Amino acid sequence: MNPPDGGSTDELPGIAPRLRDLRRNRGLTLEAAAGRAGLSPAHLSRLETGRRQPSLPMLLGLARVYGTTVSELLGEMPPERDAIVRGGPLEGAGGEGGGWLYRQAGGSGRAMQALRVRVPYGTEGDLVRVHPGEEWLYVLDGRLRVVLGETVHDLDPGDSAHFDSLTPHRIAALDIGGARLLFVHTLLQSPTAELCLGGGAHRL
Repeated sequence: MNPPDGGSTDELPGIAPRLRDLRRNRGLTLEAAAGRAGLSPAHLSRLETGRRQPSLPMLLGLARVYGTTVSELLGEMPPERDAIVRGGPLEGAGGEGGGWLYRQAGGSGRAMQALRVRVPYGTEGDLVRVHPGEEWLYVLDGRLRVVLGETVHDLDPGDSAHFDSLTPHRIAALDIGGARLLFVHTLLQSPTAELCLGGGAHRL
């Protein structure tokens, strides 16, 4: 027999307590989590008590709210990730976009994505980027100009920047020899080139 609101309770065993535990672990009230996921508090309560089964769009929304994946919501074991990323030359082994060279410096499929980047002189300096997430960069060598909104920052080796990516920003090398940096961003499941090498950015 189905529950009064029409959902079956045996399709996704174990998901109800996982939803409740994730919400509580994130420090969210029922009302706050439901609002972010586009659900009513009553509906989310029914999901957490097993009286209603979530649809795929609901699972996708809740996964975003809780900073996890649908697979983990369903209790599936994620594949083991390699914790070690070996170094190597940027040229010919990573990627290229707008003249920038990059190589992955962290594991794939994680909330943080780490890159080693070389920014040649005279490339992409007029391209303004605006997108969700956070960015952190650390200058290894060369000098780098980072423009955040209307504020100009010239960075030397050893300097770093950490900012909200919704702040309009431009990045350019100041020296003829270019600049090398470590770069970390937090836009989950975004292709590397789309996020930090100009795709989907806005020219202002």
